Amino acid sequence: MKWAKRLSSRFSVMGELMGFLWQQRLWWLIPMVGVLLLFGLLLLFAQSSPLAPFVYTLF
Repeated sequence: MKWAKRLSSRFSVMGELMGFLWQQRLWWLIPMVGVLLLFGLLLLFAQSSPLAPFVYTLF
C-alpha cells in the first residue's frame, strides 16, 4: 500500500500544478506539461519492455 500512497501524492502534485496554471491564466503551458508527461511515461515504460533499444534511438 506504500506505492499507492506515493502514486496518489504524485497525482496531487500534478493536480496542484494544473490548478495553478489554470488560475494564473497560463493555459498555453498546459499542452507543454502534457507533452513532457507523455515523454516521461514513454521512457518509463520503455525501460521494462523489449522495445527499449528502438525507443532510445529516437532520443
